[in-house]
Amino acid sequence: MATTLTDPGALLAAARELVPLVEAHADASEQGRRLAPPVVEALRSAGLFRLCVPAAYGGPEVDPLTVSEIIQTVAAADGAAGWCLMIASTTSSMSMFLPPDTARAIYADPAVITGGAYAPNGRGVRTEAGWSVTGRWQWGSGTQHCDWVTGGALTDDGGFHLCFLPARAVEFHDTWYSSGLRGTGSLDFSVDAVVVPFDHTVQPGVGRPTIDGALARFPNFNLLATGVASAALGIARRALDEITALAGGKRPLFSAKTVADSAVAQDGFARAEAGLGAARAFLAHEVGTAWAVAQAGDRVSTEQRARVRLACAHAARAAVAAVDAAYELGGGTSVYATSPLQRCLRDVHTASQHLMVSPRMFETVGKVLWDRKVDVTTL
Repeated sequence: MATTLTDPGALLAAARELVPLVEAHADASEQGRRLAPPVVEALRSAGLFRLCVPAAYGGPEVDPLTVSEIIQTVAAADGAAGWCLMIASTTSSMSMFLPPDTARAIYADPAVITGGAYAPNGRGVRTEAGWSVTGRWQWGSGTQHCDWVTGGALTDDGGFHLCFLPARAVEFHDTWYSSGLRGTGSLDFSVDAVVVPFDHTVQPGVGRPTIDGALARFPNFNLLATGVASAALGIARRALDEITALAGGKRPLFSAKTVADSAVAQDGFARAEAGLGAARAFLAHEVGTAWAVAQAGDRVSTEQRARVRLACAHAARAAVAAVDAAYELGGGTSVYATSPLQRCLRDVHTASQHLMVSPRMFETVGKVLWDRKVDVTTL
């Protein structure tokens, strides 16, 4: 039975309480190439898959800063679990764009999980009952435990619609053989001529929210990018904690000192801590600034949206640097499958490939800040 916690502090506390369980099942998730059932049920029961469902629909409507903290907490326990939580909760923000009756029908049950892909890999043909959608999507993180699966589709009227597909109508394909984030189950999924009622689609970037509130005014792509960056930051936090636990007892071959007594290691670790902490603070500052604007009832400016995206892209790069440093300091220990450091290395490099934190974002932000011509529709 899923809970109905709505207080952000209580939800963050629930995430922290689940850390031991998530850690204990990380190997099972990795080996199964999808999130282990006990982890799915624990996150579902704690209400952590629906952080962005508005209060009007029985959701917690959690602010972006707390969403980031929760994702970081779970990702530090297991990157795959943090990633699946991120995907589901950011997808749940689409409830604010659905017609109210549809949103209530989908999200009224606190046990419902939604997730999927945004890419317009589907094609929709208008019928009297809705869009007849056919398509195949990649990167279906966590979709195997979802009740509703989202997929982007180009429709025959020239539009783009994100479609809510009932899980029973979706075919899943065993394609997720990855280097990192193996436990996310980010496989391909497809549908063939599934009719999606018109009121079960949204148009991100074009359609307006159907509900008022600060979270509805917060830019949706900023929310998604913050979630991706937060997952990377959580993975990096785990790597630095792991090398800290290892350093005091590990004595490299032919060395009279432990890693913790090595000046080179001390310097490298301190720099990694500084880089990760600075990136985390920058992200919190920019997200907090944009959130204050949304809370005041105003529109977040293009420049501020760009600055949030800059902080997200920077956080991903800093997370990669921190994990790389921890992995190298771990020496031969890092390469064994029994070491969380090798999983952190694979996971953070996989997470950093997400389009929302792509290095290309630095160029886009540079153009915005220098007032050059650039497409800002996905900021």
